[in-house]
Amino acid sequence: MNSTPFARTRSFKPRFGAEGGRRANGNKQPSQVAVRPRPIALAMALDHGGGGAAADASVNNAVGLGLRASLEETTADVACKDSQSLPRPLSISDASGSVNGSRFRVAYQGLPGAYSEAAAAKAYPNCEAVPCEQFDTAFDAVERWLVDRAVLPIENSLGGSIHRNYDLLLRHNLHIVGEVKYAVRHCLLANPGVKKEDLKRVLSHPQALAQCETTLAKLGVVRESVDDTAGAANFIAAHKLQDAGAVASSLAAEIYGLDILARDIQDDSDNITRFLMLAREPIIPVIDRPFKTSIVFSLEEGPGVLFKALAVFALRDINLTKIESRPRKNKPLRITDDGSNGPLKYFDYLFYVDFEASMASHNAQNALRHLKEFATFLKVLGSYPRDMSEA
Repeated sequence: MNSTPFARTRSFKPRFGAEGGRRANGNKQPSQVAVRPRPIALAMALDHGGGGAAADASVNNAVGLGLRASLEETTADVACKDSQSLPRPLSISDASGSVNGSRFRVAYQGLPGAYSEAAAAKAYPNCEAVPCEQFDTAFDAVERWLVDRAVLPIENSLGGSIHRNYDLLLRHNLHIVGEVKYAVRHCLLANPGVKKEDLKRVLSHPQALAQCETTLAKLGVVRESVDDTAGAANFIAAHKLQDAGAVASSLAAEIYGLDILARDIQDDSDNITRFLMLAREPIIPVIDRPFKTSIVFSLEEGPGVLFKALAVFALRDINLTKIESRPRKNKPLRITDDGSNGPLKYFDYLFYVDFEASMASHNAQNALRHLKEFATFLKVLGSYPRDMSEA
């Protein structure tokens, strides 16, 4: 990624409590709260005794700690109404904090006005959206009971997969409990009074810049990459830049007091991002509505092994909607001896697969029982309702 035109020099803290939304009262003080111990479901795993394929969720108890939530006043001079009430993104250092209030809290990556915030609102209407600096922070926030859910992107119809989140799904003990598709509609934003011909550079997330290649090329501007689209809007507003614009959402324009110079500037109108809804515990799968199941597995090296793995689904008329391979982080290379040419080195891959079936169905259970006969590793990441709505 290109160097960003701004750097975070301090860890921002979120505004917790019942007033923790976008229009929270900044004068409210945090209070001492105690977090009650609650059960945390372990990751779904297949029964290793007798080759059973049904997912088995184990339950642990988490010991609550009395912790204090902290506030930090923003010093950014953002030209928008009520900017001081915007929630600050959670950072890694906030992982020891605690929260108060009864609203359903949903973590997303980015600043207020990010597309992920809109996806969180679509997935959980009337929720309190909690911004996080990084994807890792959102995972940690759910695991540490700072929030109830996380809504994070996993793939985009133009940009492809978000590989970081595939890796984090395996590292953390969270469960996929749903999905939501969101149509991304990019806007060209600038400070009031700035015209298109005044722009010398445009800031945004690398994928957003790539998705608006045609429009930006016609403008002849320099493209600069930043962490997220809303962050670009925040930056040009805070610094009152007169020669720079941002590619971001119309919501970001409203939040940061920017003008919309052009709407729908993406090259392809069918720009859809698929988000996963993550929770500490799995939902109980059913068979009376369309479900999807996500798994990850690894295989021995050899000819036809992947074909054999995928055949367990084809033999049972189970439709695969996604397959993604990622090298294993802890041991990326596998050494084998074929007996003639000496030791050979192969990448050791993990395969992430989505298929259209519920783990409550015997068909899906039999498929995974069959797969487990030759898979070296197999884990169910979640079985959840498919998003059948319009993006």
